[in-house]
Amino acid sequence: MSTPTPINESHEPSFSARSEKPGPKSRMDLFISLTVLALQGFGGVLAVVQRELVERKKWLTQEEFVEQWSVAQILPGPNVVNLGVMIGQRTFGPSGALIALAGLLTFPLLILLVLAALYSGVSEQPWVQSSLRGMNSVVAGLIIATALKMTSALSKNPIGIFWSAVFAILTFSAVALLQIPLLYVLLVLGGASCVFAYRKTVALDLARQRADEIKESV
Repeated sequence: MSTPTPINESHEPSFSARSEKPGPKSRMDLFISLTVLALQGFGGVLAVVQRELVERKKWLTQEEFVEQWSVAQILPGPNVVNLGVMIGQRTFGPSGALIALAGLLTFPLLILLVLAALYSGVSEQPWVQSSLRGMNSVVAGLIIATALKMTSALSKNPIGIFWSAVFAILTFSAVALLQIPLLYVLLVLGGASCVFAYRKTVALDLARQRADEIKESV
């Protein structure tokens, strides 16, 4: 006769088990960390986000960052805000999403209001315009450097580095050279890459199952 399962036992992971996953330790940690991140995001926000969340905080692995940044990029709104809300929701639920949103927007909004008031008085000055133009190359360098870092995650992607590079080149060509609207590029190339990755994943799973069956039969 089987022993009944106690009521207090559950298949759901305990809080201590969930807390072992890297992430913000508290809601205050989430708010402060994202506030610091937002205050560093002058121009090259992708480089700052990758360094803070993957290299320093280790809230995400490189592979998780690439996947979640991809989702954040196709959603409406600023990429970093979307990503922050996703992390807050994953860790603390709806309240975490709201706290992440507050951390990313509160202090940058106050600074933006002050800078906008100051900039309106000096925007026509040659030294201001030259400074802004000079920062363009720095921002481009930050984005390129971060993109090269992110390519390390492609080695574990089911479609492989070659096809990832093919889709990247096609996307760049469509957006930068042919100037096709981003929505159409996402629908066509994004949809094609999703279908391709799904089929490759299914094929890999079937290959693993067959390999396991052969090992068991030997």
